[in-house]
Amino acid sequence: MTDTGSDPDTGSGMPADTGTSVEPTAAVDAKTPAGNPGPTVPAREPIGRSSHRTTVFLIAAGAVILLLVGATAGLALSGRFGASGTAATPTSDSVDAGFARDMAAHHDQGVLMAHYAEQNTTDPEIDVMAYDIGYTQTDQLGQMQGWLSLWDLPDSSTAPRMAWMGGTASDHGMAMGTAAAAGGTTSAASGAAGTGTAPSGVAAAETPLMPGMATDAEIAKLKGLKGNESDIYFLQLMVRHHQGGAGMMQYAAEHATLPVVRNFADKMLQAQTAEISVMTQMLAEHGAEPLPAPTG
Repeated sequence: MTDTGSDPDTGSGMPADTGTSVEPTAAVDAKTPAGNPGPTVPAREPIGRSSHRTTVFLIAAGAVILLLVGATAGLALSGRFGASGTAATPTSDSVDAGFARDMAAHHDQGVLMAHYAEQNTTDPEIDVMAYDIGYTQTDQLGQMQGWLSLWDLPDSSTAPRMAWMGGTASDHGMAMGTAAAAGGTTSAASGAAGTGTAPSGVAAAETPLMPGMATDAEIAKLKGLKGNESDIYFLQLMVRHHQGGAGMMQYAAEHATLPVVRNFADKMLQAQTAEISVMTQMLAEHGAEPLPAPTG
């Protein structure tokens, strides 16, 4: 995951360009504006374990690479890939569209949790981790919503969540709660329902939460905690959140129609798997354990 010059899935040989000026610099300096011609802003140096600083840096660099790879969507959606030089636009019931819709909703809540963690922590390492997750998932969320717009597809559907994966809600571990219990928490990033908006024509009480997603009560608890208690609960919720989304990423990586979507989902899965490892270690060093992993 070191070659950001071009995406082999596009076959274009053209450099990937996200349209952003983000540089793959260390996460401890993540809030320094990229390309700033002014004086260098001192890097934030988290207190404590240097191994965390190194690992978080690698995750941040990997996230930037993921965004660069995903940026080839513009080429892919223009049909400039594949042997035939053309590409079929995904249909509304395709794996590509379903993944974009549901993972965007999943990310929306992740951004909200990261926002609360940043607000309430006094630990520089948690601050860096929360900022990196919030920034990365906001960018990815916009990418997926952009796909739907380019495909001329609605960003919501009457189909049940994860129906694009086949099976039923219980097959995918969607028995943890409901959107009604979640209460339509609003994201700081997009203003959308952070816990999974009910599809049009479907009552919120009938819409189960996607795996790993927090209920409204859990979000409210996280918002109200401060300091070490907030740090531990954020790590617990975010580990479970990442674990819950892994199945969607894996399925999209294997079954999406467009190579760019398969590649995007695969790189996202790799990055979040690394983050789970780091956050689990951080929990252990706080004397805590992860919440039970989502089942399904």
